[in-house]
Amino acid sequence: MTTTSIDSRSLILDSVRQFNHRHVVPHVRAWDESQTIPRALFRTLGDLGLMGMLTPAEHGGSALDFDTYLAVVEELAQVDPSVALSVAAHHSLCSSHIRRFGSSSQQLQWLPALASGEALGAWALTEPQSGSDAQGMTTIAEKNESGWVLNGAKNFITHGASAEVLVVLARRAEQPKEISAFIVPRTANGLKKGRKEDKLGMRASETAEVLLENCQVGPEALIGKEGKGFQQALELLDAGRISIAALSVGIAQGAMDAACQYAKERKQFGKPIGQFQGISFMLANMYTRIQAARGLIKRAVLAFQNKKQLTLYASMAKYYASEAAVRIADNAVQILGGYGYTKDFPVEKFYRDAKLCTIGEGTSQIQQIVIARQILDQNQHTD
Repeated sequence: MTTTSIDSRSLILDSVRQFNHRHVVPHVRAWDESQTIPRALFRTLGDLGLMGMLTPAEHGGSALDFDTYLAVVEELAQVDPSVALSVAAHHSLCSSHIRRFGSSSQQLQWLPALASGEALGAWALTEPQSGSDAQGMTTIAEKNESGWVLNGAKNFITHGASAEVLVVLARRAEQPKEISAFIVPRTANGLKKGRKEDKLGMRASETAEVLLENCQVGPEALIGKEGKGFQQALELLDAGRISIAALSVGIAQGAMDAACQYAKERKQFGKPIGQFQGISFMLANMYTRIQAARGLIKRAVLAFQNKKQLTLYASMAKYYASEAAVRIADNAVQILGGYGYTKDFPVEKFYRDAKLCTIGEGTSQIQQIVIARQILDQNQHTD
């Protein structure tokens, strides 16, 4: 496994901070209101090596370790969680599916464009009637003489309308539990754009329906073995949940930083409000929760590296960090008072953005179910 040196990681994170300052900070509010991230931004990220962080060098990627990738997601989220979400979905779901389970020819064909930012990736699992119950999907894949024909609809898909490369999960009509994964290029006949969602938060990161109407793909579109798509998805979601945990910590850190700065500058009764216990205790709790979330993420990364108890620790990290982000963003708004409720300060957006982290890639309730099942397993030992 590739390990990024501490010095290299420091340089990478410095470049991310400079990128945020130059390319993101001036536009956060405008992108939130227009509900879009300019495609040029992803190409700039690609030029910096940040659209293929986990992709091997031979396929145009940066070949960074997982820990550094998470640090980048956190750093991006401290300024604009929408950008961090788009980067995380592109990496941990679409690109990683092809990287981890695709054939050599599939990797060669698709990963370089994804790593450069010339192509944006999407991962289509969720459906209108099968959110947490992924195995209840109704999207059908049927074999024909030209490969596969896909029919169905996916919703709540990040980059669902704009991605050039989609990984779509579908089942055989006669075998409902046998789910397979397919690479579907935007140019595929029968692939159509559905409705773009008008969301509470993460508004700049596109979320849309994906419609498949007699969508024809070749036999080479199948990723791995037929019927193994759901197992592939479960493995990806474990790592993806750690990404959401890092995203949550970035939101929490950004909200706390804004609240802390305000608490030092805002004066009431002749002194900064941060000197009042009511405010200082809130800041102490915010900081403690952030450090606790980071500790769970580090434990999850260790499980990822050792391939041991990953499901348990990934779910705990995602569950705790996402709930902490909502609580911390809420407290940040409270500290700023009326100003926190306006768009003139960033905590209002952090507050809206944080909520998605408790829903996407498995709700908090699903994480609790997963955690409980793991610890009730007689063979499960938690150290």
